[in-house]
Amino acid sequence: MKEIFEGIAWLFEKVLFVPYNVLRELELTSWFAANIMNWIFLVVGFAAFLYWMMQLKKYNDNNEEDRDPTAHSFLG
Repeated sequence: MKEIFEGIAWLFEKVLFVPYNVLRELELTSWFAANIMNWIFLVVGFAAFLYWMMQLKKYNDNNEEDRDPTAHSFLG
């Protein structure tokens, strides 16, 4: 059983985390390059937030939402 967990640890340390190790080495030369994954996640999250807000506005403008206080059982 110990070999299975050691194999999983080897897979993550030697194979799957190699790109992150490269980014860690870049930290000495460029902070922005070392944090590129954070920037990508930030941009994707911001784009998803904007999309969600535009969809909410679309439904709000069409009055498709039931705004009655008793529309949901947990409200009243």
